Amino acid sequence: MPHAFNFQVSPFDCLTAEQRRRVRDSVDIEFVPADRVMLAPGQAPEHLAVLIQGHVQQWEGDELVATYGPDDCFDGRALVTGVASHRFVAHGEVLAYRLPRETVNALITENATFAALLFADLSNKLAALSAHHQQHEMHSLTLARVDQAVLRTPQYVDAAMDIVSVVRLFTGQRITHVLVRGVGEDEGLGIFTTAGLQRAILDGRPLDRLPVGALASHPLVCVAPDAPLFDALATMIRHRVQRVVVRAPEPGSPILGVLEQVDLLGFLSNHSTLVTRQILEARSLEALQAPARQITQVIGLLQRGGTKVGLIARLVQELNALLFERAWQLVAPAELVAHSCLFVMGSEGRGEQLLKTDQDNGLILRDGYDAPADLDAICQRFSQALADFGYPECPGRIMVSNPEWRHAAADFGERVRRWLLMPSADSLMSLAIFLDAHAVAGDAALLAEVRGEVFKLVTDNDALLARFAAAINAFEGGGGGWWQRLFALEEGQDLLDLKKAGTFPLVHGVRSLALAQRVQATGTVARIEALVAAGALEAGLATDLVDSLHFFMGLKLKLGLAALDAGQPPGGGIDLARLTSLDRDLLKDTLAVVKRFKQMLRLRFHLDAL
Repeated sequence: MPHAFNFQVSPFDCLTAEQRRRVRDSVDIEFVPADRVMLAPGQAPEHLAVLIQGHVQQWEGDELVATYGPDDCFDGRALVTGVASHRFVAHGEVLAYRLPRETVNALITENATFAALLFADLSNKLAALSAHHQQHEMHSLTLARVDQAVLRTPQYVDAAMDIVSVVRLFTGQRITHVLVRGVGEDEGLGIFTTAGLQRAILDGRPLDRLPVGALASHPLVCVAPDAPLFDALATMIRHRVQRVVVRAPEPGSPILGVLEQVDLLGFLSNHSTLVTRQILEARSLEALQAPARQITQVIGLLQRGGTKVGLIARLVQELNALLFERAWQLVAPAELVAHSCLFVMGSEGRGEQLLKTDQDNGLILRDGYDAPADLDAICQRFSQALADFGYPECPGRIMVSNPEWRHAAADFGERVRRWLLMPSADSLMSLAIFLDAHAVAGDAALLAEVRGEVFKLVTDNDALLARFAAAINAFEGGGGGWWQRLFALEEGQDLLDLKKAGTFPLVHGVRSLALAQRVQATGTVARIEALVAAGALEAGLATDLVDSLHFFMGLKLKLGLAALDAGQPPGGGIDLARLTSLDRDLLKDTLAVVKRFKQMLRLRFHLDAL
């Protein structure tokens, strides 16, 4: 009766003390010689194998599907279904625990987390893992809803009320804002806050005759009552306001209250509010250095606190956009800012960047605008500022400091048309990058105008779409491709490049489907949702793709933060031997989703005919 069973690895780390005792009492050890078939297709398994030493290969016909090493287990799904569908073969001598089927079935019945981690599909497995490790999260900012926070009762005044009377109301009611009726052309609602008093004084008119409606801000910045508080935080950052109005999105919905930034502070476990204020108050590029560094600290705090990676990415996108915009305002004349659009691309444009990566940005100038004579120097200074903030220069020079990525709107539109109508490897790469563009400063309508050229010209050109989509195979080379290299057993194998193996084919595959369907969203998740709504992507696969993307992002973030903690730069490949058994298991599941997605794309775009 062995007592060295490792209960620190998945799925056994979720067992209770009594359940662990049951495992110790029933488990046995077996030695398996090299090349022996441990489980064959059609065979009814009698036990769950948990490897102690050696490796086992899983085969589907002649294709290697997976390789299991120490602390890995198989085949939980076969135990549930009663029959194996794959062949498991000892690769060299193997030493393994044998946990009887009866014991496993009892654990499955008693422990839902164990059951999900053992044999559930990817979505349920990740959901069970999240529930197991983040039971406290319901009380955190990430899952709390807006209507669970303290909402201030709205106070209404008419637009004709004078500022002095409003100030008396502020003092008497101990409030910092009022909602103003009859503001704007549609006689809607506006908001006036204590911050507006400065503008009222500078207006010059007597305050007892200055109507509050003249200074009220409108339209209102609103959030839904059932939205996560994290969305409210991101909205405040994006609109640079300290409060949002809470109402359902349906027309005519009543206002339920006002959520103030100060009331969010009780939910915050990070310094994002401080970072936002430092960025907005910065009067020099040097003053932006500190908040640029603190963005990474915020990310680390959120990750260690169990915040979902998609929410972290959402916040990072807003903070980075604020940082880039302020830096651009500090180096570019106000007239240039007003007559141009600074945009970001790549993972930053899609809202999927976490830790700092290479710069990918460009600039569109308004047609007819005479750019400053020192435009090149301005753009060089901006790119250098981002590099000083920790965003390295792009090796491919896809930056505003490169004249190839700054043009007037008409010229940029002509370049986009050439990318489409005269496709080459370089032009299709540029097109793919540009499809992810997201405005961060200046006139966003300029970017929308140029991006619109893509969707005007995209037709049902199967040859063009196929060439565009074919990039999903760009990183598959000899030696069986990344799938085989992932499960190779020899020493000294190259580290797994997660971007090439998983993230890029997933992201670009979704991007290709979005282009074919003329979906203008830039984020991968938003594109997936639009494709499902259009009937262009099956809902089950869509869920697996979102889960896989977030797993890739989370794994890269975890390893990147660990590298920073060790004083090393993040990035590089993944040493599979250093992953936990759970991460290896999830990595196999997610890469299997990518493989299935690529097979679907090959059929959709007829890639095998290229």
